[in-house]
Amino acid sequence: MQEPYRTPPALAQPCAGLMDALGIGVPILSAPMAFAAGGALAAAVSWAGGLGLIGGGYGDADWLAAQFLAAGDAPVGVGFITWALHRAPGLLGEALAHRPRAVLLSFGDPQPFAAEIRAAGAALLCQCQTLDHVRAALDAGADAIIAQGSEAGGHGGSRGLFTLLPEVADLLQARGARVPLVAAGGIADGRGLAAALLLGASGVMLGTRLWAAEEALVHPRHHAAILATPGDGTIRTTVVDIARELPWPPGFTARVRHNRFVRTWHGREDALRAELAREGPAYRQAFAAGDPEATGVWFGEAAGMIQAIEPAGVIIARLLAEAQALLAARAG
Repeated sequence: MQEPYRTPPALAQPCAGLMDALGIGVPILSAPMAFAAGGALAAAVSWAGGLGLIGGGYGDADWLAAQFLAAGDAPVGVGFITWALHRAPGLLGEALAHRPRAVLLSFGDPQPFAAEIRAAGAALLCQCQTLDHVRAALDAGADAIIAQGSEAGGHGGSRGLFTLLPEVADLLQARGARVPLVAAGGIADGRGLAAALLLGASGVMLGTRLWAAEEALVHPRHHAAILATPGDGTIRTTVVDIARELPWPPGFTARVRHNRFVRTWHGREDALRAELAREGPAYRQAFAAGDPEATGVWFGEAAGMIQAIEPAGVIIARLLAEAQALLAARAG
């Protein structure tokens, strides 16, 4: 078994609570991105000292089992879209049978699943987009709170991380909740990790930056698209979910690349619904082919800080070194 890395000294103290709670060596989690965060990516992140999370997505039991197998003996976790898990609750038990280190729930009430997760010995992580989400997570007994800003790729809310994160930190302090806080959304280098720690977090969760990792289950044409796209080249929209006929609850939109498909239908959602018999299959075919213009390309504003597709371990090591240097210089 590979020995994981350890946190640099300048990061150790502010991150100790998170690392102790999850039994990890560095304060980095990978986002459980549906379809992209498979077992290979989760294992690479965990062997780099963090916690890799397999994306449970919308509930494909066979795919999920295959990804746990791909992770091997790496100590990984799993994440679920909570409202989708309500439609297939048995999937949680199947995932827990693989003894994940943690289960992340987002986009719905975690309370109905909390006891089962706790009984299996896994940590309950709750990703939150509003203060009410944080309160619900605390009521459910969350072992860590992930504050997700709207900069993030994929689904999320409307709050920016720069204001959401310290407000969540203040709420936790006011409630006397000794629960580690993790920042997510727009973090792609050591500057983001250092800033998150100064704003009250104990660590970060990386989505877009690890979507652009070699181990991610992302089509090469979509990887090429992120390298050609600045942070200005993404948009929050619902058209990708309409095309896929996925019933996302109000309040959540998806951040994707602003491409031809989005330009055609964003603002014309009713017209897209009327054309689903044709546009739905075309969308899915384009996604399978890796077409970067005719389907959703799922990354966030951090795209503008990504210049290469690299191994996850390389990304994490560099991010830690950058944050270590920044915080050490500040302390000096």
